[in-house]
Amino acid sequence: MTTEAARDEIVRWCRYLSARSLSPGTSGNVSVRLAEGFVCTPTGLGLDGLEPKELAVIDASGNPVGERPRPTKEWRLHLALYEVRPDVEAVVHLHSTFAVAASCRSDVSEDDVIPPLTSYYAMHVDRLPLVRWHPPGDPALARALRERAPESATLLLANHGPVVGAASLERAAYIAEEIEEAARIWLSLGNFPRRLLSADQISRLRRH
Repeated sequence: MTTEAARDEIVRWCRYLSARSLSPGTSGNVSVRLAEGFVCTPTGLGLDGLEPKELAVIDASGNPVGERPRPTKEWRLHLALYEVRPDVEAVVHLHSTFAVAASCRSDVSEDDVIPPLTSYYAMHVDRLPLVRWHPPGDPALARALRERAPESATLLLANHGPVVGAASLERAAYIAEEIEEAARIWLSLGNFPRRLLSADQISRLRRH
């Protein structure tokens, strides 16, 4: 994908995510891989009103191209996922309400945070490992993500929010939205008895 096409694609999907209230304030960041590096959203701006010229470029070595615009402080998360996962062409990181709430629970499995309650979640999210907490933008957070990324391109940062890598920005955005809905359903159930999808049911869904 060319830089110009990546810019247009990011702006379109940022507006989609913002319209669904998945990126409050100036939170959330999005990127698309280039042949050498990636294009990403800038620091300090909300996703709803971005223009293509306001997006930043990071080269393959992790160096910002030019002084302005400045990239999101979370750019290391994107770089880590691109380096570990050659199958990832786009990354969406959100602070969506219910997914963040799920990331704050202390009683979850760190290997797969949200249980398989719905068919669509099971089809689109293989596993959702928890990445241990570090401050946003801290290089240690990117290192922690790098450790878990070989297991899954879809991860949940503890007390922070989801990071989704996928083969396209469209798919990454839809998976991020599916995680938010799954988290909403799971948290809404509270302590009520739950009927999880079985391993056989999940296998059938993925075959089809």
